[in-house]
Amino acid sequence: MSFSKIVLIIVVLIIGYLVVAYNSLVSMRQRVLSAWSDIEVQLKKRYNLIPALVDTVKGYTKHESETLENVIKARNMALSAHNAGDASKAESMFKNALGGIFALSESYPELKANENFKNLQNQLQVLEADIESARRYYNATVRDYNAKIESFPEIYIAQKFNFEPYEYFEVDKDIEADVYKMPKVDF
Repeated sequence: MSFSKIVLIIVVLIIGYLVVAYNSLVSMRQRVLSAWSDIEVQLKKRYNLIPALVDTVKGYTKHESETLENVIKARNMALSAHNAGDASKAESMFKNALGGIFALSESYPELKANENFKNLQNQLQVLEADIESARRYYNATVRDYNAKIESFPEIYIAQKFNFEPYEYFEVDKDIEADVYKMPKVDF
């Protein structure tokens, strides 16, 4: 085998590796974007339930307008979030405000017993589980993607073609993960 054939084989292998590595990065980036899209769908479903929840609560709590306004403000802020960082901040505010509504239900037994309120609360619990699942998947794809663009030798391809890291979608650590959980009862 001549020297020129060996050089040609090495060049072809290097180019082949670069193409495979680039395509792998593109595929991983698309998985991250798809996972984020799944989160947005779940969040929008949840945010679309909020007007019905607020209307239900309004009928029972005439003097709690500040709590209801906070929920609407948090919902609007969350709907305008377009990336994981903004969504994380909005999610913290939203969960705090929503926790206020469920705290109100403890003060108004008629509201707590209302079938529409119970139904909305159950729907929110289901959506919360779906959001948590989607968040875990998104964060896993972000972890894998970010690790790949920082690994040798892919780091050079990532830098050359502007593959930027993505933010994790995290909920504020001070907020209890499950706003909707049942109160603990000790006998």
